[in-house]
Amino acid sequence: MIKMTTRWTRALASALAFGALFMAAGAGAQTEAAEKQAFAAAKAAAKSGPQDVKLANQATLHLPAGKVFIPQPEAGHLLRAMGNPGKHEQLQGLIFPEGDGSWFATVRYEASGYIKDDDAKNWDAADMLKSYREGTEAANEERKKMGVAPMEIVGWAEQPHYAADSHRLIWAMSSRDKGAAANEPQGVNYNTYALGREGYMSLNLVTGLNELPKYKGEAQMLLGAMEFDNGKRYVDFNQSTDKVAEYGLAALVLGVGAKKLGFFAVIFAFLAKFAKVGILAALGLGGAMLKLFGRKKDA
Repeated sequence: MIKMTTRWTRALASALAFGALFMAAGAGAQTEAAEKQAFAAAKAAAKSGPQDVKLANQATLHLPAGKVFIPQPEAGHLLRAMGNPGKHEQLQGLIFPEGDGSWFATVRYEASGYIKDDDAKNWDAADMLKSYREGTEAANEERKKMGVAPMEIVGWAEQPHYAADSHRLIWAMSSRDKGAAANEPQGVNYNTYALGREGYMSLNLVTGLNELPKYKGEAQMLLGAMEFDNGKRYVDFNQSTDKVAEYGLAALVLGVGAKKLGFFAVIFAFLAKFAKVGILAALGLGGAMLKLFGRKKDA
């Protein structure tokens, strides 16, 4: 069994506590027991860096020291315990910092086929933002049916940019509950993608908007530590035999990205609403995940 640091344990325990608070109204002891089980399983399965982590028989993550990787199926159970239902079939795992870093990251693989990247030359960030906002408005009706508050797009936290030499895409969008005051906390999803021959890996950082400048380097570093295996790289594409995706690179921002934004909005909404300092203190919890939402330990 891997020896875990106290800080990491507190961070993970806090994340699970937030999920417990979110579902406490009708969940009861059964939910609490399930969350404890998810925490224990995640802790037992966690891999501490430095070591190589295989991803979907496609790529390798060179997990650095100071980072912890939780693989499937424990990662999916943990997300559900944090209030995010679903099968999470594309999820490969979760990454947490071992110290007090106020973030965590999801790692996914999508077998989309080879994605042509030539449309990146013609991107218009303003038009993309307009389309994103229109799509979000249309999706708000579904959010209402799910009991989730409607959301609005504040703007780019980082405009989309693509590195054609390394086949890496990065962009970030900030959002908040619709009608929220300007000084209310804003969620942000910092999205990084690595393109391969048969699909793409995504590594998405979850943090608060105010913390993004501090922690986006972590996502960029982890993206750089991820590489496709020989034969699975973008440059290994064979146009005679390989599947080509039905969409281009912009869809990772406008289409696929919009779905992920909803996922991260749910995370941020329930955490920001239910992560009360007093409750966490009463439970003996705290640590890195508490700071994720702009609250200091001495608040």
